[in-house]
Amino acid sequence: MSLIRQIWLLLIGALVLAFVGSMGVAIGSARDTLQTQLRLKNNDNAAALALALSQQKGDPQLMELLMAAQFDTGFYRRIRLTTLDGHAAFSREATTARTQAPAWFVAMLPIESAPGVAQVSDGWRALGSVQVVSHTAFAHDELWAGSQRSALALAAVGLVAGLLARAVVGRIRKPLDQAVQQAQSLVNGQFVSVPEPRVPELQRLTQAMNTMVTRLKLIFEAQAEQVESLRREAHSDPVTGLANRKHFMGQLAAALQGEDGTAEGGLVLLRVIDLAGINRSLGHATTDRMIGAVAQALQAYTQRAGGCRLGRLNGSDFALCLPVRGMALETAQAVTQALSVVLPAFGPGIGIAVGAVEFGRDMHVAQVLGAADAALARAESRGPFAVELGGVGAGAAGDTTPLGEGAWRTRIADALDHGRVRLVGFPVIDAQRQLVHLECPLRLQLEPEAAFETAARWLPLALRGKLTALIDERAVELALAAIEQDGQPRCINLSSASLADSAFAARLRARLHARPQQAARLWLDVPESAAVEHFAQVQELAHQLRPTGARVGLEHAGERLARIERLFEAGLDYVKLDAAVVQGLAGDDGRANYLKSVVAMLHGLSMQVMAEGVADPADAEALWKVGVDGLTGPWASALRGDLLS
Repeated sequence: MSLIRQIWLLLIGALVLAFVGSMGVAIGSARDTLQTQLRLKNNDNAAALALALSQQKGDPQLMELLMAAQFDTGFYRRIRLTTLDGHAAFSREATTARTQAPAWFVAMLPIESAPGVAQVSDGWRALGSVQVVSHTAFAHDELWAGSQRSALALAAVGLVAGLLARAVVGRIRKPLDQAVQQAQSLVNGQFVSVPEPRVPELQRLTQAMNTMVTRLKLIFEAQAEQVESLRREAHSDPVTGLANRKHFMGQLAAALQGEDGTAEGGLVLLRVIDLAGINRSLGHATTDRMIGAVAQALQAYTQRAGGCRLGRLNGSDFALCLPVRGMALETAQAVTQALSVVLPAFGPGIGIAVGAVEFGRDMHVAQVLGAADAALARAESRGPFAVELGGVGAGAAGDTTPLGEGAWRTRIADALDHGRVRLVGFPVIDAQRQLVHLECPLRLQLEPEAAFETAARWLPLALRGKLTALIDERAVELALAAIEQDGQPRCINLSSASLADSAFAARLRARLHARPQQAARLWLDVPESAAVEHFAQVQELAHQLRPTGARVGLEHAGERLARIERLFEAGLDYVKLDAAVVQGLAGDDGRANYLKSVVAMLHGLSMQVMAEGVADPADAEALWKVGVDGLTGPWASALRGDLLS
């Protein structure tokens, strides 16, 4: 039994005992008073009646009429006149009078009406004695009414006392609840400090807990710094800070093959012509500054539009992946023009060549890179600051039907209204090859009888049309229905734009509360970018959904994971590492050390760690060794053999 409950029971018991005791004393005293008053009344009435009878000169008829009239007033239970020889000359006795008091009250608290006796005489001649006994019904009525008044008064006093006790217990309970919540937060991997209470005993406990939380935060910050350092070492070029070749290739593959990757886009390759000769003529330091200027010029384009990926493939080659089709040539020309102004300042003879290509979804990395490299070779053959646009075949074009924003919104809304939506399932497995859950991206049939499109096709338009919250809620409905049907846990991807809807989390919580058994098997993915840019919204979502049993975590994580300043307070259950982070792990000690540090940090925060997009069995084995809790991707789907469609 909790301490607060024990305090309440003690207070309630004390109030009940005080109430019962006070009522007992009050009723007992009132009953004694009423009995005394009845005895005095009977004696007074007997004396008055005897005096009246004595004035009748012993006439039996007059005396009988007087006593009958007195009895008929209704206040008496018995009137009796007894002669000197003990004979009852007159006797009247009434049945029990009706009372307003309940029968149980009368039986529990009987009132004795002591008879009043007085002598009757005719001058000096004694005639006998008269006995008067009054009804007790009137006394019980008064006792019942007085008891009710006393009960109401004591109940009012008890209510006031209860309110005061509630205020006092509330002052005690608040710091206790804070201490319990802080301890529970630590269990859940959230490191939260709470204000110190005024109660000395609880104050010392809170001080100790806050000190521990502060130390854990410092440890986490140190781990985060170490993880970020290892990430830069494993993923970044040391001179420019851009993604190195392996990491950029992983990002490009994820964009081309991922469920919510880039549907269409462009790739720009830039090469510094004769970098070795420039290094010999200008020196290592000047060459590094020149390389840094090229990187800055390319970074300017990644900052203008989200979703761009930038990397340094080798000493002289840079790559820029654009998330939108039709911008590759324009971007390549703009970068070339900007660098044609900047690079001559470092020395004569510095030039670049740029090749660009447009690509569509589900194309192979080698196919896209091959086309871009061919365009780069043609540009290099033309001389400095030349730009060439290549092609990757007719399949790259995809569906280029021009539609306005309103038309896209209508198509998406129509698909939702008519149920042209479905979930597909990709297994996430643990080290024992058991199913953790099914990763279930949503697909829409934008036109009747047409193919179901992946999120990469319609999500950008849904974002512009502000339909993401509606789409995510529909996905949750489908997942709950599927869980109810087969009992398998499922994971749904939530858009970061849905979190901007202030009522989204509340609606989702109500929907999950209505189906608690299915909610306990539901996993919800939130993009890593949402935790970086909208941390409070992600934290609120996790806080509201925790009571439902649903799990909330991050997807596509790794690139900016250590930059989430208060990750330890987010209340997340798991993190899924992006395919670009885990691909090529086997044989790469730098990546292995980085991932091992990430896994250790997240496990320290009570979060599960899973890896996305695993295709190579060697990578899978390396991931199990660094301690991940689950894998998904082509390798896992092939192993399970249960890809759902």
